[in-house]
Amino acid sequence: MKIAAVQMVSTPRVDENLAAARRLVAVAAADGATLVALPEYFCLMGNDDRDKLAHAEAPGDGPIQRALADCARAHRVWLIAGTLPIRTATGERALNASCVFAPDGRHHARYDKIHLFRYDNGREQYDEGRVLQAGREPVAAVLDTAGGPLRVGMSVCYDLRFPELYRVLMEPPCDLLVVPSAFTHTTGRAHWEVLLRARAIENQCYVMAPAQGGRHENGRRTWGHTMIVDPWGEVLACVTEGEGVAMAELDRDHLAAVRAQLPALSHRAVTCRLPAA
Repeated sequence: MKIAAVQMVSTPRVDENLAAARRLVAVAAADGATLVALPEYFCLMGNDDRDKLAHAEAPGDGPIQRALADCARAHRVWLIAGTLPIRTATGERALNASCVFAPDGRHHARYDKIHLFRYDNGREQYDEGRVLQAGREPVAAVLDTAGGPLRVGMSVCYDLRFPELYRVLMEPPCDLLVVPSAFTHTTGRAHWEVLLRARAIENQCYVMAPAQGGRHENGRRTWGHTMIVDPWGEVLACVTEGEGVAMAELDRDHLAAVRAQLPALSHRAVTCRLPAA
């Protein structure tokens, strides 16, 4: 099956971003993709962190979620909708939620980002915890595709640095890990590709990482380099900067062959412990 990762350079205007997402999903679907993923914050790269709260929606309903459902239905694709802000009970913070929509427009699954990014090198400062509430539960979504059930491990951006999350998602093993992201240019240049390839190699599965990629109106610069990586760690497709779509074939036979020739997932010595001091 063909899978597609969308790269965007989102703005502070939700309607404009939704239009761009619809256009790029249409491109991917026209090229044969049956699963399309959008980047983190695809719907909003605001001028202030609290802009997320102004656009936060109730779980399962809101103009952004309705637009995503319509988009999935219109193009008959599984749509992993990057992330959008979902309102918490108090409204004081939002969840950074990655939602999955089925080809009939039905809301299929949701993962709330567990690891919240904080960074300060003296020139750039970010702290998602100011307005976001961390999620609590790993989520693997099983998609009903023409080739059979597809188990997709959900994650978001900063989660990529925490391999223990992916080990949990691999019980039972996933076929695909999805990492919608908005890596900074600084951290992306240093770590993005090596982390994506490591997660693919150690978990012996495909990794799809749709990203923000360019200079945004709010002054931020994101790394881009949207990628699809195969279970052997080979980069199958990459969009370096600016809008675009990375597409590749998810080959179940190749996935099975990698796991058969090097059955590392079954070799894990899960009882290993450091000696007592």
